[in-house]
Amino acid sequence: MKFRDQFKFVRTNMKKNKSRIFMTVLATAMGCAFLIVLASVAFGIQESFVEEMTSGQLMTEIQVHGKEEKNQLTIEDIEYFESLENVDAVTRRNYLRQDAVFLLDQYRHTGGSIVVHYPSEVKAGFELSEGRLPQSEDEVVVGYDFAKGLAAWNGEGEPPYGEDGVVKEELSYNGEVLNKTIRMDVKKVQEKKETTKQFDLKIVGIGKKPTREWMHNREVYISQAVLSKVEAFTGMKNGEIGDPNAPPSENPESEASTEETYDEVKIYANHAESVKHISDSIKDKGYYSYSVVSEMEQMNLIFLIAKSGLIFIGTIAIIIASIGIYNTMTMAVTERAPDIGIMKAIGANPNTIKRIFLIESSYIGLLGALFGTLVAYGISYLVNLFLPMILGGAFGEQPPEDFMFSSIPLSLTLISISICLIVTIISGLRPASRATKVDVLKAMRREV
Repeated sequence: MKFRDQFKFVRTNMKKNKSRIFMTVLATAMGCAFLIVLASVAFGIQESFVEEMTSGQLMTEIQVHGKEEKNQLTIEDIEYFESLENVDAVTRRNYLRQDAVFLLDQYRHTGGSIVVHYPSEVKAGFELSEGRLPQSEDEVVVGYDFAKGLAAWNGEGEPPYGEDGVVKEELSYNGEVLNKTIRMDVKKVQEKKETTKQFDLKIVGIGKKPTREWMHNREVYISQAVLSKVEAFTGMKNGEIGDPNAPPSENPESEASTEETYDEVKIYANHAESVKHISDSIKDKGYYSYSVVSEMEQMNLIFLIAKSGLIFIGTIAIIIASIGIYNTMTMAVTERAPDIGIMKAIGANPNTIKRIFLIESSYIGLLGALFGTLVAYGISYLVNLFLPMILGGAFGEQPPEDFMFSSIPLSLTLISISICLIVTIISGLRPASRATKVDVLKAMRREV
């Protein structure tokens, strides 16, 4: 008997007991859907966490936070990082340690200033939305949202910000800032007396818009020469506000080393797969580092354990459903004993008889897996659609935008269908084996 004929035989027999087959397929589908939906929660939460962790960060980025025997990194450390294999760029930044006041006509903005090394920043992906990079020491680049921080305010009286922390519309700056000259005011305190000095800077470039909507970049990227002028004025490293004449115990910055150091150093690998190797290399040298990749490895391990546990729990539901398949197949063998007797009487191979019943149990399992998968996708869609609304209504707080409570990757679907098929085939093995042992005479006399 050919396989096509065996399959037709199975379908014909299944149609004779539609209700029983339907209930068996339904139980299998419910078990498969339960497995997929349960595991999809771990997949969805992991996907959301990974997206949140990697938003605004590069997978090839390694942050270096100092070394065992010293806190700050120097140009020697930078040169060592640059000598490592698979390193594309090493950026280094210093921060002005006071919030400078920037004035454009009658508009004012108080914020941070960063000293960057543009060649390495460009290699690492630093981009402008308008303008160009600075070519002289008094030229600067400003963050994409710098203009939004300018307010028609003299620094006294009621602040110009609304309840959302944004400059009120009637006080906000609506003009262009590119190619405009701004005045930067910095302060120093000496013998309890505060003094202010002004620096004129020309805006020649505007940074690229941040990748996330909630991010705001209002920084001003100044040159090392400007920072040196500020340090000369304040007498403190990185323009710290403090009395340089104070005792060192009260003001450690006043006796800072003349060696140039960096507040922030980042290594950029040429590929995400190189990050771990570079991280291990610099850790062996005593550097403290952090990368999203290394943190994701730990997080993925936790989620792998969680997903394995949930898939195991879901598999139990399929095993329970397989009891129904076992009963259905056992009943099928009993009811078809005369047919089996006839088949054996005309010379049917026992393996063929066994295969027919295994095809039937597999067919039931496949139907259950397919219907269960469709139901699981529907449930997953509804959960992601309505659960945020339910949580918002019940607790008054909305989950983060684009947060996924359930996600069904193709791998989960294939795993679930495979588990379902294996379990159903195993549950049909014993009834199929019993069919091959049916006595022909008893079967013909309907005594089985």
